[in-house]
Amino acid sequence: MKKVCVVTGGSSGIGLSIVKLFLAKQYQVFNLDISPSDFGEFCQCDITQVSQVSQIINDIAKQGAIDVLVSNAGIHFSGSIENTSEDELERVFNINVKGAYAAVKAVLPVMRAQKNGAIILMASDQALIAKNNSFAYNLSKAALASMAKTTALDYAQFNIRANAVCPGTIETPLYHQAIDRYCEKSGTNKAEVHAEEAALQPLGRLGQAEEVAELVYFLGSDKAKFITGSLQVIDGGYTAQ
Repeated sequence: MKKVCVVTGGSSGIGLSIVKLFLAKQYQVFNLDISPSDFGEFCQCDITQVSQVSQIINDIAKQGAIDVLVSNAGIHFSGSIENTSEDELERVFNINVKGAYAAVKAVLPVMRAQKNGAIILMASDQALIAKNNSFAYNLSKAALASMAKTTALDYAQFNIRANAVCPGTIETPLYHQAIDRYCEKSGTNKAEVHAEEAALQPLGRLGQAEEVAELVYFLGSDKAKFITGSLQVIDGGYTAQ
């Protein structure tokens, strides 16, 4: 029987690379996302609706074990605290934090019963450092880092591991959309902005979604069975400066 991996937000970017890699490793992969995808078993889901997430994961669990959960769904938002409205703050937290809460809470009874499981939360280098105009996003990613640590301690007795992956600047469709918006507002040349972003990284380039997926796969595998409660940085050296 194939091992089972559940991924939230697996239809694009880092999430899609994670789905593809676990499929290549012969996992049965369920993708919970609002946007359809041809990869994995697609489950249309609004991650902010806790009961909906719980129902879908309970249905998946009826087929057998859930070996790995990758809570990846998230959004970015730019703005200082003064430039972040209450509605915007709520939206970021509903998707980034409440969505992770919903997924993690739903898989824990399954993993506890089978006395095994790996949970990977997609945090950010901003769980470790601050960046300008990133109040709500920064706050949400720090919350995910905390969620990984507390879950790791509470469920270690059941052989359930929880870790957070903390990517730096990764070249994804969302990255390009953010750069495009910035260039439209500022009139800056996109190639120049892209080169400047790459130059900010000690390794001199942006990360790739496939590289993040490899780290996630490792953390979900038995090769990482003594790693729990950790924040795994993959940022080209950015936070080491």
